[in-house]
Order: sequence, then structure tokens, then C-alpha cells
Amino acid sequence: MSAALPTRLRRSDRDRTMVTPEGIALPLTLASRGSRFGALALDLMFIGLLMILTTIALISIAGGTAALSDPSQHGPQIMHALEFLAVIWIAMMFLFRNAYFLFFELGPRGATPGKRITGVRIAARDGGRLTAEMVIARNLLRDIELFLPLVFIMSASDGGDSGAAGMAALAWFLIFAFFPFFNKDRLRAGDIIAGTWVVEAPKRKLEAAMSAQARVGAAASEAAVKYRFGDAELSVYGEYELQTLERVLRENRPDALRQVYEAICKKIGWTLGGGDEYAFLDAFYTQLRARLEAGMRMGKRKADKFAGNG
Repeated sequence: MSAALPTRLRRSDRDRTMVTPEGIALPLTLASRGSRFGALALDLMFIGLLMILTTIALISIAGGTAALSDPSQHGPQIMHALEFLAVIWIAMMFLFRNAYFLFFELGPRGATPGKRITGVRIAARDGGRLTAEMVIARNLLRDIELFLPLVFIMSASDGGDSGAAGMAALAWFLIFAFFPFFNKDRLRAGDIIAGTWVVEAPKRKLEAAMSAQARVGAAASEAAVKYRFGDAELSVYGEYELQTLERVLRENRPDALRQVYEAICKKIGWTLGGGDEYAFLDAFYTQLRARLEAGMRMGKRKADKFAGNG
């Protein structure tokens, strides 16, 4: 669930409020159209570079295979080897075009290298965790929005029917390319189908709680001593909840702090008290982050509270 912020609280027309499944209201900022275009351009450049390097590598292997064998004696084997390399090339081109976006957007950051460089990421509009179904849907639509019309346009320019078919393909491409300009949330068709949007990624990490080793100062030590959580209490949450908690601490809004404080206490079985809600959440964040970091060093990951404890 999402909604625009009240006018008096907005810094720009891109500010929104996202309500998580737990009922916590989190402010965020939609990515600008320019940053989205820049991210796509960078990703297409990276994909093109990967395709070129892979093609050069396979051509080199093919040339070496042919040079090391006598065609008169090993002709069939050489042909089979070259056919196998051609199949690998086709498979790699397919993976680069399709799996590139899926691989990075399904990761914990929800962003491709291009999106990370431009400071944006994918988020679920319902406030929940970004699911595989959402990422797959928005990327399958990219073929319809971008690649198919481009193929038709290039086919027409290569000597095919450059009349009505070429104009139709160009119109098709332009409609989807300018789609983000005709809705207030700057959504492309894939975002509407998948239930996602592109938002600005946090530009500043939570300075006081990046890791257990970074915790210094008397106040931090006092909170750490006062609020100690066991492994069973920390194991109920994962990376998604950690990111949500970091955002709540960064925004430092009393209503959101109270909601999250009550939700965590209820989840882990702590009795609600009159203590410092920020200190409680800060200590929980620090210890949860340390636990997840330790798990990743051991090759174990917990995406969210629904995943196994590993």
C-alpha cells in the first residue's frame, strides 16, 4: 500500500509514503525519470560489453580449436566442436539479455549495477518484500516494451518492409518508452503489471550502527548492556526486516518507532515497557545485523522472517 505524503510534508512531487504489511508508514522518494533512463543505459552498456567479450572469447577458442586440428582427419570433430561453441554463444547471449536483470534485482539490494550507480532500486508497491514473481514479471514485460519493437525496427531498416510495419514498430516503441511520463508515479508498463516501483536508494547509511564493530560510545554501550537479545529472538527476522528497521531508525519518526517497537516486542515475546524505544530498536538492529553478517560469512543467508533459519 502506498500514498502521497501530505502537501505540507513533501519536499518534492516524488515523495511517497509506503505502508508495510505490519502497518508501518515509511517515507520514500521515487526515482526520477532521468535516473531511471541513466540506469537502463548503463545496464545495456554493461550487457553489450559482456556480449562482446564473450563473443571474442568464443571466437578465439573456435580459432584455436580449428588451428590445432587437421581438417582432413578431424573434420567431423571440428564441426561438432564449433557447433557446440555456437550453442554456448546463443545461450550466453540469451542469459545476458534476460538473466542479467533477474540475477541482480532478485538480490538483497534489488538493484542492477546501473541502478546502484545512479542510486535507485526496485521496491514492492504494497510495502512487502520484493518477490521473484514481481521481478520476473517486470523483466518479461521489458521484451514487449523494448526489445521486440527494436528488433522490428532493425529488420525494417535492413531491407524489409520499411513502410507501415516499421512505423508501427516505432510507434510501439515510443508509447512504452514515454509511458513513465504519463503517470504520476513514473511507472513503466512492467512496473504496473508487477506491482513495483523504482525508488531512490538510501544515500546515507545509519552511521551509528553499521556493524557490531562500529559501535562505540557510552550511550551505545549502555543500550547494548540493557537490551541483550538471544539467538532465538534474533532468528525470527532477516535481511528485509533489517533494511526496514534501518529506514525507521534513519527517519526517527516517533510514530513509526513506536509501531515497530511494539511489533518486535510482540514477535519475540518481550513485555512492552516504558523504556527508550529508539535505544531498544537501535540495540536490536545492531545485534540482528551482526548475526546476519556472521551468517553470511558462513555461507548462510536469511532473506526475511518467512525464510528458514539456516
